[in-house]
Order: sequence, then C-alpha cells, then structure tokens
Amino acid sequence: MESADLYRASSSFRRGVLGSEKQWFGNFCTIFSREDDEESLKWAALEKLPTYDRLRKGILTTMTGEASEIDVHSLGSKRKNLLERLVRVADEDNEKFLLKLKNRIDRVGIDIPTIEVRFEHLTVEAEVYEGSRALPTFFNYFFNKLEKETPAYPQRCEWYHQAIKVKSSLMNDITFGSSKFWKDHHLVALAGKLDPTLKVIIHSFREVSYNGHDLDEFIPQRTAAYISQHDLHIGEMTVRETLAFSARCQGVGSRYDLLAELSRREIAANIKPDADIDVFMKAAATEGQEANVITDYILKVLGLEICADTMVGDEMLRGISGGQRKRVTTGEMLVGPALALFMDEISTGLDSSTTYQIVNSLKQYVQILKGTALISLLQPAPETYDLFDDIILLSDGLIVYQGHREQVLQFFEFMGFQCPERKGVADFLQEVTSRKDQMQYWARKDKPYRFITAKEFAEAYESFHEEEDLERSLQLHLIKP
Repeated sequence: MESADLYRASSSFRRGVLGSEKQWFGNFCTIFSREDDEESLKWAALEKLPTYDRLRKGILTTMTGEASEIDVHSLGSKRKNLLERLVRVADEDNEKFLLKLKNRIDRVGIDIPTIEVRFEHLTVEAEVYEGSRALPTFFNYFFNKLEKETPAYPQRCEWYHQAIKVKSSLMNDITFGSSKFWKDHHLVALAGKLDPTLKVIIHSFREVSYNGHDLDEFIPQRTAAYISQHDLHIGEMTVRETLAFSARCQGVGSRYDLLAELSRREIAANIKPDADIDVFMKAAATEGQEANVITDYILKVLGLEICADTMVGDEMLRGISGGQRKRVTTGEMLVGPALALFMDEISTGLDSSTTYQIVNSLKQYVQILKGTALISLLQPAPETYDLFDDIILLSDGLIVYQGHREQVLQFFEFMGFQCPERKGVADFLQEVTSRKDQMQYWARKDKPYRFITAKEFAEAYESFHEEEDLERSLQLHLIKP
C-alpha cells in the first residue's frame, strides 16, 4: 500500500514538472518568436524608406538581444561594441570578417572592382650634379636657382665648368603588368606622383595605365595610395585624430555607390543581410563623420588601439614610438577608398612579428576583396616573405626576376647560383646580384666563377620560362588604345 502511494505521488510530481517545462518552453518560444517578428517588422520598415534614408539607418542588436533602429551617422559608443563583435582579435577574426563582406557582395552577383596597373618599356632619367655642385650649400642653392631662371649667366662663372651634370638612369626600359612589387621611383610612378622634373622616355604607346586608361584620363590619387617610407605627421594630433582626418580628406570613394546597388539587389531578391555587417558597411560609406568606423577598424588591425588617444609627436614634442609612427603612416592610406596600394618600406622600425601581422592583414584584403598591393620591405623575415604571391628583383634599374615566388630559386639555379639550406631566400636575393657577395653562391663546380652583371641576369631572364608565361599573360589582358 505504501509503495502504491509512493508511485502515485512520484507520477503526480513528474506530471507537474513536465507540465511546467512545457509551459516554460512554450513561453520561451513565444518570446523569441515575438522578437524575431519585431526585428522582421523593423527590417520591412527600413526597406520601404527612400534610398538616402535607408543607407543611413541600420538594425543594431544590443547585448540583451534587443534589436533597435539606429542612425549610422551617429553610432557613438556603439561603434566600439560593433567592432568587438566583428573583429574581436585582429589576428584571428580579420579574415572571417572580410569573408563576410565578400559573401554579402557575391550573394547578389556584384563583381568587386579590380585594378590592373601597367608599365610598358619605360625609362626614367634624372640630371644630377657631381663634385662640389652636389653639396647642399647656400651658394649651390643660389646658383642652381640662377641657372634655372637665367641659363646663360652661370656659364660665365669659371668654377661652374668644373661641375658636371650627368644623367642617372632610375628605370631602364621596364615593362610591367598586373600586381607586382616595386621600389622607390617605381612605386611613385605607379601612383601617378612622379616628380615632373624627371625626364621620362617612352618606347611604346603608353607610359602608365590603369585598366587601359592613361593617367591624364582620370585622377590616379583617388584610385591609388602611395605610402612613403618617411613619417610626416602633425605632432599635436592624436593617432585617432590623424587617421580620422586622413579618412575625411580621402572620402568614401565608390563605397556609397556599391552599397546602394547592393541594397537594391537584396531588396529585389528578398535577402536580409547580417545586421552587424550591414551597419558596418553603411557607416563606412557615410561621409562627413568626425570618427569613422573604418578608423577604429584600422586602429585594431594595425595594433594602434593602445596609443589611439596619444599625440603622434615630432622632434620637439614627445609622442608615440618610432614603430607606432610607422604604422600610423601606413594607416593614413588604408583608411581611404584606394583600390591599389603602393607601399615603400613599411616595415622600417617594426619587429618581425608586427610586420608579419600587418602584411598578413594586407594579404587577406588583397586575396579576399581582390585588391592590389605592391610592397617593398627591408630584409623581410622568412615567414613574411612567404606571404607574397609574386616577386620582382631589381638591380641597377633592370628587372632581374619577375614572377611567382616559388620559381625564383629555380631561375637562379638556372644561372648557376644556389641558395644554402639555412639561408633566408630574401637575403639570398639581395646578395646574389652584389659584386661583393655573389661568389659564395656559385654552385657550378665544372665552370670557373665570374661575376654575372644585372644586365646579364635580365637578358637570361628573357629566355626563362617565367618570362614567357608573363608575356603570354600580358598579351591576354592587353587593352589596345
């Protein structure tokens, strides 16, 4: 009798517990269903707005899961929370974030714009002084100005004839196509910022072209960004203010037009985008903001969050470190809408770990969003060198090698030189064309060593199969005038 009562009591208890669980689960589903319905209603109302208003508003989910409509022009403190959800740790989450951006664009069939930059048989020369006239003195400056204004007068001076003005070749009959890597004047020329006093000799129909268009057909400074190796900043501005000022000067470029077309196609296909990605893209395409979400994103990617509110400083004002200042120089151009990046020695003053992080982030951007980056580095570490797709080796103004990174050692073995097993490939490439260091890499025991000049390397490269592949690729993409 006691066991029967116990069974009935336990059965009653189970029914009570199960009943309460069903009731709780039903309330739970009702609550979340109501929240989903409210969010769907917000999205529906947002889609009915005019294009201008629709691209300025988004749906942002709070930490409690509540969706609210916001104006992306005034994110305020919500901007930091948004980036924390998208890119919590730059090294781990940046690639996932870029893939989300690309997937949203690909889902509606929009092709991301790409840039092809090309040289064809280009030679650049500069006239320089030798001897005492090359010294930066007051008298040299005075007579140089006098020579420029009145060319006949300095010839009357007896000491003038002792100074010799010679021609120096900076680039010698160079052909270039697609996304390759250059140095100094090559990067400046590609960005359309070559000094007008330099003498440019053209051996073909085109000097520099972007997707087949000459530099006088558009404004290259709005398409390309040149990042100098020199750090020139306003010392009294903080790091955040410097990047924000640069972002406002450069504008948003084609981001707004891309977002408008993207939004139109999503509405037509009845696609609801990821709310956080939508807010980020709308904030990035909004002009006139004092603090842009792109600025905070670049601060995180470049590891500058720790000094974001510190003055940059200069020779007279103490500020951030030299390595941080170098990253600010890089960040000034990355915050803009440029599709082609020409970067000159961005690793100077940085440790190998930071350099790897920055170059890896740039690689992710280039490969995922189809960008173009030309980077020159000073003695990169092996792990950083392995991040590059293509290598260009220049010596004495000539192309010694231009092609895939995996093929570069094969070419020099073809020429009789071998890189030692424990030698960094980047260091080997810098030394193999040097008269002082070349001999140690000679590998042909059956032939006596002799110095191979840059001109001989360049001529031999023309018969190497990488050159044939490159020429074939250029012909396939050649745009006739």
